Amino acid sequence: MTVKFEDALWAKVKKHAEAAGYPSPEQFVQDTVQRQVSDGSAPEEDQRLSEKLRGLGYLDAGIDI
Repeated sequence: MTVKFEDALWAKVKKHAEAAGYPSPEQFVQDTVQRQVSDGSAPEEDQRLSEKLRGLGYLDAGIDI
């Protein structure tokens, strides 16, 4: 699969990959995406957790009292 990046964004990717010690910008992108999608929860689980925390009063329900 091929993903296209704008030149300016790819330049930033290359800079970050080099600074982080990655062997290539492609490996940096792969690892970064992997971390983002492998946080252990699905979007549905995130939504349920948000609703539960809101119900417990930990998140603002948007109601002015």
